[in-house]
Amino acid sequence: MAAANSRPESPTSTPTLSHRDLVHVDAALEMHTGDGPVPAINAPPALFGAGGPMLKRFDQSAASSKMPSQSATPPISVVGIGNKVAKPDYSEAKIVVATVGLPARGKSYLSNKLMRYLKWLEYDVKVFNVGQLRRSRARQRAMTSGQREDHTAEYFSHSNEQATRLRDKLAEDSLEMLIQWLKDGGNVGIHDATNSTHNRREKMKQRVAREKGFTVIFLESICDDPAIIAANVALKVSSGDPDYKDMSPDQAKADFLRRIRAYEQVYETITEPHLSYLKIINVGNQVVMNHIRGYLQSRIAFYLMNLHLKPRSIFMSRHGESQYNVEGKIGGDAPLSERGQAYAKSLPGLIKDNIGDAPLTVWTSTLQRTIQTAHFLPYTKLTWKSLDELDAGVCDGMTYEEIEQAYPEDFANRDEDKFNYRYRGGESYRDVVVRLESVIMESERQENILIIGHQAILRCLYAYFHNFPQADLPYIKIPLHTVIKLTPKAYGCDEERYTLPIDAVDTHRPKPKAAVAKQPQLDEVPGSTAKRQYYVEEETA
Repeated sequence: MAAANSRPESPTSTPTLSHRDLVHVDAALEMHTGDGPVPAINAPPALFGAGGPMLKRFDQSAASSKMPSQSATPPISVVGIGNKVAKPDYSEAKIVVATVGLPARGKSYLSNKLMRYLKWLEYDVKVFNVGQLRRSRARQRAMTSGQREDHTAEYFSHSNEQATRLRDKLAEDSLEMLIQWLKDGGNVGIHDATNSTHNRREKMKQRVAREKGFTVIFLESICDDPAIIAANVALKVSSGDPDYKDMSPDQAKADFLRRIRAYEQVYETITEPHLSYLKIINVGNQVVMNHIRGYLQSRIAFYLMNLHLKPRSIFMSRHGESQYNVEGKIGGDAPLSERGQAYAKSLPGLIKDNIGDAPLTVWTSTLQRTIQTAHFLPYTKLTWKSLDELDAGVCDGMTYEEIEQAYPEDFANRDEDKFNYRYRGGESYRDVVVRLESVIMESERQENILIIGHQAILRCLYAYFHNFPQADLPYIKIPLHTVIKLTPKAYGCDEERYTLPIDAVDTHRPKPKAAVAKQPQLDEVPGSTAKRQYYVEEETA
C-alpha cells in the first residue's frame, strides 16, 4: 500500500517555464559558486536565505519599487527610472470617534492631535465640533432676529429643559452631518462633544449601527490633575472663545467654572461593557481600552496612548554641510565638508543656550554626515535607520543636472508631482512618511529631543507638527546650519529658528512655477499656531 502522503506521478503534467522564469534560473546558476549539488526544487536555495547573494537580486526583479525586471521586454507600465505612487485605498475605513468628558479635560486637544496624525498618514479625517455648530446656528438666528442668544452657564444647566433639548438636537445633527460625510468618502469622523450620559451614548451607538460597515469608538478624557484643568480653563477664556468675547477674563473664568459644575451634576463616566472605548486618564498617565479591534482602531489607540502634555521642545537640524552638498549631488553617504565640521563644533553651544541644564536626547540617522554633526553634543544619542535620507535609487550620487540630462522625462514627472514620485529602486516622499510613523510615535512620548536629519526627512516631520498638506510638503524650506525649535502647545506649535553664522550651500529647489497653485509662503517662519480655532464650516443643504 502506498504511503498516505505520496503522490502518483502524472505523465501528462509537464511543467512549463516562462521566459521570465528561465532568466531567474540562469541568474541563480550564474551566481552559484559552491561545489555542492544544486538544491532540490522544493527547498529554497541558500542563495535566497537572509544575507544570501540572490536576495537583493530577487527583490529588484520582483518589486515594482525596485530595479526593472530582467525580462527582455519590460511591462508597458514601467517607463524610465521611476513612477508615481498611488494613494492607499482607505475606502473601507469608516469610524466614528465620539469624545466623552467634562469641559476643560482636553477633548478638543485629543481630537485635533488625532486628526493631524491620521491626515498625515493620508486618511480623510474631519472634526465635527458641537460647540462650533451651536455658535454657528446662533449666529445665523441672530442675523434673522437681531437678538443675540445667551450661552452662559445657565444654558448648560440640566434643569434648563429647553436648552437641554436644543443641545441634544445639536449633537444629533452634528452626528448626522458626520455620517453623511463618511458616506461621501471620509474615513474617520470625530464627534467632539461631551457625550456625557449613558443615554446619549446608547443613542449614538444605535444610530451608527444602522450604517453598514460603520463603527463607533468612544474616547473619554478623564482629568483630575488641578494643574492641567487650570491650564485648560485659562486657555479656554483667553483664546478668543466667542462665548466670552464681551466678558472680562475674570467673568469668563467664573462663568466657565459654573458651566463645568452644571455638567458634573449629570456626568456619567463610561461603564457600559458592550461599548468600544478608550479612557485616557490625565492625558496618557493611564489608559483603559475595551473592545478595540482591527488595524485602524488599534492604530488610533496606540497613538493616543503616547500623548502627554509635559512642557518640552523638539529641535530639528539638518546635518552640517557635506561634501555631496558642495558638489551638488544627492543621496550618498558623504562626510562633512570643512564648513560642516565647523557647524558640528558650534552646535553644542547653541543647544546649551536654549535648553540650559534640561535633559535632551539626540536622534541621528545611520549616515555618517548626521553622526559627525552630533559628535560634539554631550547628550545621549540614538541612531535611527528610519531617519535615513530619502533613497534616490538609481539617481543616488548624481546631480540634478545629470538627472535632467539622463532622464528628462522622469525629471519632469517628479517636478510635476514630487510627493508621489518614486525613484526607480528608491523612494517617494509618500514612502518616507510611512516609514517615519514610528519616529512620530516615539517623538510624542519623549520630552526634549534634537533630531539631526536630512532635508526630505525633516520636511516630513515638520509637516506633521505644522499640519502642512502633502502637496506642499516637498517644498518646505529646511536650510543647512539652522536649528528649528518647535514647542508643542494645546492646538499647534510655536516655532523659533536659529541660524549659525557659518556659510553653506543652498540646496533648496523651489516649487516649479507650472506646479504652483495656492502656494503658502513656506520660506517665512510661522508664528504661534497654538491658538484654538473657533469656527465651523457653513452647513450645506
